Amino acid sequence: MNSALFTNIFRFILLLSVQIIIFNNMNFLGYISPFPYILFIILYPVNGNKSGLLLASFLLGFIMDLFSNSGGIHTMACIVLAYYRPYLFRFSFGLSYEYQTVKLIDVLTPERFSFILFSVLIHHFVLFSLEAFQISFLLDVLIRTLLSTLFTIIISVIIIYLIKPNRR
Repeated sequence: MNSALFTNIFRFILLLSVQIIIFNNMNFLGYISPFPYILFIILYPVNGNKSGLLLASFLLGFIMDLFSNSGGIHTMACIVLAYYRPYLFRFSFGLSYEYQTVKLIDVLTPERFSFILFSVLIHHFVLFSLEAFQISFLLDVLIRTLLSTLFTIIISVIIIYLIKPNRR
């Protein structure tokens, strides 16, 4: 086994544990709910196994649903994010993605920020849409998506800088 696999397994367990222990208990003003566990899907290696990512995303969402008692909405949101991830890479990075020279752990550039922003937006919109499951709650879904996306991005960027490897 290689170190990338161990890194991904450690990241999976750590982000899921932090989400379940700390962030599942946070809800600000009824609209803001941070979900930094999706960093596992965002930081998964570009040249990694695509079906492995889909399987890991399913497990990530399924475990979140078990601890959140949410009936499958996290699973669906994680699978949708994992499925659209290559398209988001292609949109954000263009030719750099085709040559697989993208590393999200490096300095936060506009391309990396746009990738993280659109990834979190897609996940949160699917999650809150499935949670409400009525078109009459569209405004509530949009407000919760935007506010939670903002808060999740702030937490995610902080986490990325905390786990960023030191370069000497």
